[in-house]
Amino acid sequence: MLDGADKVIVALDCDREKALHIGKLLAGQAQWVKVGMTLYYAYGPSIVSEMHDMGFKVFLDLKLHDIPHQIRGAAKAASEAGADMLTLHALGGSAMIEAAREGVEAAAASRQTRTQLLSVTVLTSMDSESLQRVGISTPLTEEVRLLAQLARDAGSDGIVCSPHEVGALRKDLGSDSILVTPGIRPAGANPGDQIRIATPAQALEAGASQLVVGRPIVQAEDPLTAFQAVVSEVN
Repeated sequence: MLDGADKVIVALDCDREKALHIGKLLAGQAQWVKVGMTLYYAYGPSIVSEMHDMGFKVFLDLKLHDIPHQIRGAAKAASEAGADMLTLHALGGSAMIEAAREGVEAAAASRQTRTQLLSVTVLTSMDSESLQRVGISTPLTEEVRLLAQLARDAGSDGIVCSPHEVGALRKDLGSDSILVTPGIRPAGANPGDQIRIATPAQALEAGASQLVVGRPIVQAEDPLTAFQAVVSEVN
């Protein structure tokens, strides 16, 4: 059973200087940080190493999506860089997810631990109208459930999904699947560009394993106090 701090993944969607500043403030308190595209594309594996050196586990949120051969190599490289969790798009299909699994398993031989793969279903910035505009007529919740089942069957350890779908996925996938939920906003916080959101308590009650919380912590005047407030709500 994860404790409150282990359930909160702090999203470092900022530049390196601020990420290191936030890391120093939260070291010894937070256990997970999310390194996304902005940081990783700018600084590469070194930013993962720096986060590990500060005592954090790293959720590497690259949302990989390419042909299987490319994804096999990318997943292996990301795992060797130190990713504890790695994301990819479920829309890439079964063969792509299977290739990613092969990649992280190949890297596990030297790391003595295997990177967990999490598949992204539908971005939390999208709604039903957004899906229709890209040619997907399936109802949003049904599309999420379809992609989640496909991903699990192909070897994904878990799913990244919005708080609105996490309850249905917990029923579909059972207690063993990791369900990581972005779009988390403490009560009264600005939703920003997220559409399908919830409070920490709502998401966990619905069945989330872990929560991704970024701006409410990173952009707070006192990030440590903001983090502790989220953990208190989780507990």
